Amino acid sequence: MNHRSATAHELDAPLEVRAKALRAQGVHTVLATFTDLEGTSKGKLVPLEGLADAVNTGAGFAGPSIVGTGLPRMGARSEYMGRVLPETLRPLPFMPGVAHAVCDGFAGGEPLETDPRQVLKRQVARLRERGWTLWVGIEPEFFLLKRGADGRWGVADANDRLAKPSYDLKSIGRNLGFLDDMRDALGALGFALQQMDHEDAIGQYEINYRHDDALAAADRYQLFKLTAHAVAERHGMVFSTMPKPLADAPGSGLHFHISLTDAAGVPLMADAQGALGLSETGWCFAAGLLAHADALAAVSAPTVNSYKRLAASRSASGTTWSPVWKAIGENNRTCLLRAVAGRLEWRLPDPSCNVYLALAALIAAGLDGVDQHLRAPKPCKDDLYERHAAGEPLPERLPRDLCAALEALQADAVVRGGLGEACAAQFLQLKQAEWAAFHAHVSDWERQRYADAG
Repeated sequence: MNHRSATAHELDAPLEVRAKALRAQGVHTVLATFTDLEGTSKGKLVPLEGLADAVNTGAGFAGPSIVGTGLPRMGARSEYMGRVLPETLRPLPFMPGVAHAVCDGFAGGEPLETDPRQVLKRQVARLRERGWTLWVGIEPEFFLLKRGADGRWGVADANDRLAKPSYDLKSIGRNLGFLDDMRDALGALGFALQQMDHEDAIGQYEINYRHDDALAAADRYQLFKLTAHAVAERHGMVFSTMPKPLADAPGSGLHFHISLTDAAGVPLMADAQGALGLSETGWCFAAGLLAHADALAAVSAPTVNSYKRLAASRSASGTTWSPVWKAIGENNRTCLLRAVAGRLEWRLPDPSCNVYLALAALIAAGLDGVDQHLRAPKPCKDDLYERHAAGEPLPERLPRDLCAALEALQADAVVRGGLGEACAAQFLQLKQAEWAAFHAHVSDWERQRYADAG
């Protein structure tokens, strides 16, 4: 079967023509997917004959069964309707006969305000009103894990154990089957791959692909995760988006490379004559991100484990890139914001985030910086980890745990407004319950330390 992506001509064709083209590629079923509040893809299989109804009315789901919708158990708004977006239809190379589709969430015939994709669409519309487009390059880092006979999680490749494992060619060679299957699958799905490498922790990899506009970039990342889960499972491994699975190793980030263009495609953040190569708009946008960084942490680093990554601790490799301090610097990976080539690298997000919410909150914060003409701090020219080791003064740091980040989100009207009050309320309720559950748990570390003390 030919797994090629639908052509631009097919994507502009009437729906019935598109369905016919899919059928000619061997597709008989559509996997209609949406993203819940936790950032997990969910969905159902719809026969290709039902595509028109799935596009016009939507595939139906019980609303309260989906995390974070806030929908009731009865009435007209109890049903979550996922309306298939025809332009997103792609045959899935790892599910023969099935085409993937992205859905927008509706309830009662109206866009659902707690649907993460609808949340991002509202912020993208704010940009569009100005004639602006936000371009986003997402850098997925992840671990390949396996559960051992004792039930504990560990690195899937037992021979991956170099002291400094970055760019380890032997590990790449041993895991080439997984990487090559990812290359093949992502290529068939229309990803413009750029590079794959072994990262700075054992069992950790990064796969880079071309940037896109904010909404398409979020859709593409969700498809990347769906693909990686399927390919890893076929190789007897688990694709893990846990930010920090290994206590003595660096964690995984999900860095966003961001830039703005106007309606004519002219870059708005770049200015070759400006400090760090940034324009006034670029500096104000950066200032907005730094001013709202504490609240953005709740959405971009949304798990208890996220703050194990966001810690100024040493790693076994001797290197950490954790963006702990709220600073901006030129090609400075020790800062929260890295300025490079007239764009910004936002280093706060990790792969456990809901990418739609993280981008929506980012836009709201950045636009606040532009509208309020906020001023970012002076560029940081130092290695902040060297300053930390020397006991020298440092910029203000990010929240140290999820609880503090959630309190910052609760207090930040701009970021809450970017999510929408209904979505923000659902998110806070979900994550406050996660924090409470974490504190109710008694760990092995506590038993070892305190059981026979005193």
